[in-house]
Formats: sequence, structure tokens, C-alpha cells
Amino acid sequence: MAIDERHILEDVDDSEASAEAIRREFHEGFRQVARIPRPAVALFGSARVEAGHPAYEAARAVGRGFAGAGWSVITGGGGGVMEGGNRGAREGGGVSVGFNIELPHEQAPNRYCDISYTFRHFYARKVCFVKPSTGFVIFPGGFGTLDELYESLTLIQTGKVLDFPVVLFDTAYWTEMLDWIRRRVLEEGMISPDDVALLHTTDSPEEAVAIVVDGYAHHTARAGGPAPEKEDAQ
Repeated sequence: MAIDERHILEDVDDSEASAEAIRREFHEGFRQVARIPRPAVALFGSARVEAGHPAYEAARAVGRGFAGAGWSVITGGGGGVMEGGNRGAREGGGVSVGFNIELPHEQAPNRYCDISYTFRHFYARKVCFVKPSTGFVIFPGGFGTLDELYESLTLIQTGKVLDFPVVLFDTAYWTEMLDWIRRRVLEEGMISPDDVALLHTTDSPEEAVAIVVDGYAHHTARAGGPAPEKEDAQ
């Protein structure tokens, strides 16, 4: 957790200074968001994998596919899956965005970002992930990835953002979680069938891109606007 964010949560009485720091960060974050060509997709996943790992290479292929379809690619800007997604976007000739976060163990920005900004507060960073994104692809990851997944689903479920696709990449990795969601959470009435329908699973980079691109085209057409031009993902 960023040092000043921990300071806030420890209830130190500097609320005015903290509120001003957060306001400045949101202001700069929104300025960076305004630079991102639309449409854009957010890719989430573990920082703890290296080039050559299946999750890294899948994110790289997905990032390259979205770039080929004319989309910007947004990640957390660090290593692992994030680097893979940004690298693929750069290789595909697209706009590669990294929204990094200050952490005690120093998550360094990767070198494949065209637009890069490092946040101090997770909540400001989350808003700037969601604001420009019209789809989400979630790769294998840990607590941070799960947090980003469920934050996206909650915002869609509660109508704070449109129900653009949420794609879980690597079916085997997510199967037990989805089984539990259907067997316990859905059956006990904690969520509705429509909530489960928000989730798509795939092992294909091409399909991941197609699900998001087609979902965006469907919403755009339903809203009466021009559908985005699509190119075949390579």
C-alpha cells in the first residue's frame, strides 16, 4: 500500500491535506485518461510471472489483438501480465497505457507504455482504469487481480458502468471459482443469473478480443451510435 494511503487509513488527523492530495491525483489521473484514444480495454493479471509464462504470453497476444482491432490497451503498468499486455499492444501498433501504483516493494513501470502514470492511491487508480474502459480481460493473478475483477463486476451489477464484457482468460484457472459462484452464491440468491452471465471464459486470445469488441459494437449500435471498425486479430 502506498505510504500516504496507509497514513490515511491509520486515522492520522490530517484530513484536509489528504483530501487535497487525492484531489490532485484524480485531476492528473483524469488528464492522463483524456489522452487515451477510445475504445479501450483494461487487462488485469499477476505481476509475478515472466516472459515465456503462459499468462504473460497470452496477455501479449491479447494486447496485440486489441491493437490490431484499433483499441487502446490499459494495464497496471508493472511487470508480468501487465508487461505482456503492454508489450503486445506496442507490437501491434496500438496505444499502450500503464497506470502504475507506488508500493513499498517498488513496482517499477514496464518499458512498453506510451502513456504512463504512477498513482499513490489505489482508489484513484481504480477509477482511472474503469473510466476509459469498455471491456475487461482478467488473466490469472492473486488478490490484486481478484480485487480488480470483483470491483469491475460490482460496478456493472450496480449500474455504475455499462455491462461491457468481462472475460476470464484461462478456463482451468477460473473453473473452481465459477463453480463456487454458481453452486453457492447464485443458488443461495446472493446474485442473479444475469450477474453470472456477465462473465465469459476462454483460452483463445482471438476469442477474448472478439467477445469484447463485439460486445462494444452491440452496445454502441443499441445506443444509436456508430459501431467501431473491426480488423481481424492476428
